[in-house]
Amino acid sequence: SCDASQLCNCSSMGLDFIPLGLTAKITVLNLAHNRIKHIQSQDLQQAVNLRALLLQSNEISSIDEDSFQSLAKLELLDLSNNSLAHLSPLWFGHLFSLQHLHLQGNCYRDLGQSSPFSSLRNLSSLHLGNPQFSVIRQGNFEGIELLHKLWIDGSNLSQYEQGSLKSIKEINHVIINIRSIKIFSDIVRDLLHSVAWLEVRRIAFSSATEMQVLRVMSSSFAKKISFRQTLLTDATIPEIASILEDMPKLVELELVDCRLLGTGRWKMEIQEKQSQTFRVVTIRKLSIEEFYLFTDLQAVEGLLSLFTRITVQNTKVFLVPCRISQHLLSLDYLDLSANLLGDLSLEHSACQGGWPSLQTLNLSQNSLSDLEITSKSLSHLGNLTILDISQNNFGEIPDVCEWPKPLKYLNLSSTQIPKVTTCIPSTLEVLDVSGNNLKEFGLQLPFLKELYLTRNQLKTLPGATPIPNLVALSVRRNKLNSFSKEEFESFRRMELLDASDNNFICSCEFLSFIHHEAGLAQVLVGWPDRYVCDSPLAVRGAQVGTVHLSLMECHRSLVVSLICVLVFLVILVLVAVGYKYHVVWYLRMTWAWLRAKRKPKRAPPKDVCYDAFVSYSENDSEWVENTMVRELEQACPPFRLCLHKRDFVPGKWIVDNIIDCIEKSRKTLFVLSEHFVQSEWCKYELDFSHFRLFDENNDAAILILLEPIQSQAIPKRFCKLRKIMNTKTYLEWPAEEEQQQMFWFNLKVALRS
Repeated sequence: SCDASQLCNCSSMGLDFIPLGLTAKITVLNLAHNRIKHIQSQDLQQAVNLRALLLQSNEISSIDEDSFQSLAKLELLDLSNNSLAHLSPLWFGHLFSLQHLHLQGNCYRDLGQSSPFSSLRNLSSLHLGNPQFSVIRQGNFEGIELLHKLWIDGSNLSQYEQGSLKSIKEINHVIINIRSIKIFSDIVRDLLHSVAWLEVRRIAFSSATEMQVLRVMSSSFAKKISFRQTLLTDATIPEIASILEDMPKLVELELVDCRLLGTGRWKMEIQEKQSQTFRVVTIRKLSIEEFYLFTDLQAVEGLLSLFTRITVQNTKVFLVPCRISQHLLSLDYLDLSANLLGDLSLEHSACQGGWPSLQTLNLSQNSLSDLEITSKSLSHLGNLTILDISQNNFGEIPDVCEWPKPLKYLNLSSTQIPKVTTCIPSTLEVLDVSGNNLKEFGLQLPFLKELYLTRNQLKTLPGATPIPNLVALSVRRNKLNSFSKEEFESFRRMELLDASDNNFICSCEFLSFIHHEAGLAQVLVGWPDRYVCDSPLAVRGAQVGTVHLSLMECHRSLVVSLICVLVFLVILVLVAVGYKYHVVWYLRMTWAWLRAKRKPKRAPPKDVCYDAFVSYSENDSEWVENTMVRELEQACPPFRLCLHKRDFVPGKWIVDNIIDCIEKSRKTLFVLSEHFVQSEWCKYELDFSHFRLFDENNDAAILILLEPIQSQAIPKRFCKLRKIMNTKTYLEWPAEEEQQQMFWFNLKVALRS
């Protein structure tokens, strides 16, 4: 389970214990998702160079105190999602190099009376807590001074001793999953000056009165506040805004997957002295149940003038009120992707005087459908340089559009445009039209440096003359199969060409042309490609001149032709062998047998309507129909026989007729002769009875020997019939007329048995 770098992956192997024979060579040991219950002292004794030990998702309930004693170089220990009921400081006493410790998802209720982490001086990230975790005591974090990330799952935390987290001098990112606002307030009080990014999850801010205990947050030095899966209301939004506005160093507020109950009618008192640091708001997947009743946010207009970056993704935004846009005076980045903005609502949102400082705008995944209206709505944005309107449904685009003059980057990927026109601004330096149905690209873009044409239908490269400054071109997943000499001229100055996943025809002549005629020396990515050249001619960092094609690569067409001929010959041989050894016959009979196996062994008595099914050769039909049928059907009482000529259902598959008639008959009469053995359909009838009747070890089959025949004359594939003829009595038709009466008597007795 170990690779060359001594990374040993033993996850999901159903192990009940740590494997024996671990050596000092191992650096990473993955034992996750097994059934390990106990870690013993000697299990890891020899793994002295272990850097990472992954034991998550086992059933570990006990660990010997000195189990990790030899792991002085261990940097990552993951014990999450096990059954540990307590944490011992002795486990971690010798882990001097440990940086990452994961203890969440166990069943301990507290961290003990003292700190289990006092010896972990290099600890960088700590994950702890579980649904049963209820108590944090003072001194539980002694010994930890600096942390990059602290994650506490305290959804049922009921007791927090003040000062417990105060011993940690600096924490970059704290994530707290908590329900109690009072406990959360106590934790925040201890983290006022130590945390840079405070993230709280699964908490509900329902009423304004309970928000008063969070007033302590206004003194926090945190630069970023995140709320995930949090409940907000119209009553609590103004209180939160007031607290955030008072925070002296707050830069960014983030709301992810939150829920807002209300319609935006907030009673807010905007302070004259605004926050001098609060600049960034990020909202992703905010659920507003009555979003169609949401107000124009007039109450927050005074807070908006200093914001520089706003992201509102996947929140069902269908309109930004013009007054709000006009108050965003400092905004240089706006992301409104994955919303419901249409052409007319964008025209209102980007009204005159709105977003005056905007430089980057992302409107991807909205409901825009008219590129002319979209471009005109944004044309007055005098600072806009980057515009992403991908994954909208524009379809046909006009020849003339009005764009912001400074626009340098335009993303039109996956917008259903069938062709590009002069609507595309000539000032662009970067253009992305990937994922459309373009069959050609002939625009004149004198300043363009990067062009992305991935996932289109191009058969030729764009011309070099209309794009003189192009340095990077991506034409992945198109229909290119070759380049002309003129097209190669554009490669001389290009820094990157990605032409992978195309249909290039690779030949020695083509390679020679590239190398000698075009004089290529720059990097090519993934070219030539599949169909003809499976191995890339050059990879990133390799030059075309260093590539040497094999004989097979140079003459691929000939090799493919030879392979096709060989495959045809093999198929021909298989057909001949199958014909000689009756393979098709065996397959057909096996299929009939499998179908018959699904039916009951015997038909119900009410469905049995014949005394016997008669299987005979057409050459013996005169004796069967004129002699045997007359004798048996005119007897007293008469026998009812089933004959294929008379009783088979017209239009039904003959094998189904055979199966049904044998099942509906009490007996099966086989009239054996040299003609019978040579008859194809008699073979089918005999084969089915071979499967159906002889396997049941009963006397349902009656053999009549119409003329002398040796058992060796019967085909070898009917081995059971050959055996029965050698071991059981059969009736032989006598030539002497005086003996025929005894033959009929014996046959009638056999039919009635």
